[in-house]
Amino acid sequence: MKELKLMKGNEAIAEAAIRAGADGYFGYPITPQSEVLEYLMAEKPHERTGMIVLQAESEIAAINMVYGGAACGRKVFTSSSSPGISLKQEGLSYIAGAELPCLVVNVVRGGPGLGTIQPAQSDYFQATKGGGHGDYRLIVLAPASVQEMADFVELGFDLAFKYRNPAMILTDGALGQMMEKVWLREHKPRMTEFPAWATTGKTPDRERNIITSLDLDSARQEEFNLKLQAKYNKMGEEEVRYEMTDCDDAEFLLVAYGTSARICQKAVQLARKKGIRAGLLRPITLFPFPKKPLKEMASRLKGILSVEMSTGQMVEDVLLAVNGQVRVEHYGRMGGIIPSPDEIADVLEHKFTGGKNYE
Repeated sequence: MKELKLMKGNEAIAEAAIRAGADGYFGYPITPQSEVLEYLMAEKPHERTGMIVLQAESEIAAINMVYGGAACGRKVFTSSSSPGISLKQEGLSYIAGAELPCLVVNVVRGGPGLGTIQPAQSDYFQATKGGGHGDYRLIVLAPASVQEMADFVELGFDLAFKYRNPAMILTDGALGQMMEKVWLREHKPRMTEFPAWATTGKTPDRERNIITSLDLDSARQEEFNLKLQAKYNKMGEEEVRYEMTDCDDAEFLLVAYGTSARICQKAVQLARKKGIRAGLLRPITLFPFPKKPLKEMASRLKGILSVEMSTGQMVEDVLLAVNGQVRVEHYGRMGGIIPSPDEIADVLEHKFTGGKNYE
């Protein structure tokens, strides 16, 4: 049966993975996501479910262990924070190129470089545009609560196996460290049967599977890339997820995800008290991005404000979605600073109705 607990976001991810029937976790500590690894080590899931938990010698080692486990058809995952995810990019490209499922958690911190251990949303480009080499994409889920941190683990695994593609939970240090009540799902048994494509050795029915992302024949490599693009397009048709708040009569729209979206919910209320009919569109999947609802709303809006804890990355996808039909502005804080609801409401008022100047 379901169980109600008070947990940190990072702990909720770890417990949800155990209950989702994960076969293995391979990671390396880095603030502000270290509790994922610490919780798994403390819980000893190998005794509960047989799940393997291993602290690798580096982020590069961890992602390549994930590559190996995924190639065996196992339900494997890793977690890190921004600089650590950068180190995993080559491995992620290999995994995407080999069409293997896995789950990656990025608890984002401010940058560039080592930056700060405080929360940020400045890894959006890296997550949604394919941060490694080559034309590939990740499925990217953006939770806005500890409950979604837990729920998106099983969803991420399901989508990863459905499309044989890496999936990422893109969260941040605020949600990772935040404590909230969370309903944990019942334990799901680990898989006993494995996909036909897995490297489980030669069987009476087939030769051994060879998994690689290497093909030196240009024509075959182009054909493979076209196959990948068709898969990504299918994701765009079938897997878009988003949430709309007070959008039916909205004249101005806030677009935000994750922690920023939580704050924007209150900012919408404050704006409406000032007589500004504001609404909120929260992308839940950052790839595929909810282009269609934005495009459909654009013609009746007077303005869109993309609110991000970055210099402005998602705003580019907002601009592409509306295609010039409505004015789009960006507001962001950096360095680990989280904007307040009053601040966002005032920025919306200033930028579109000539109110207080926050520039």
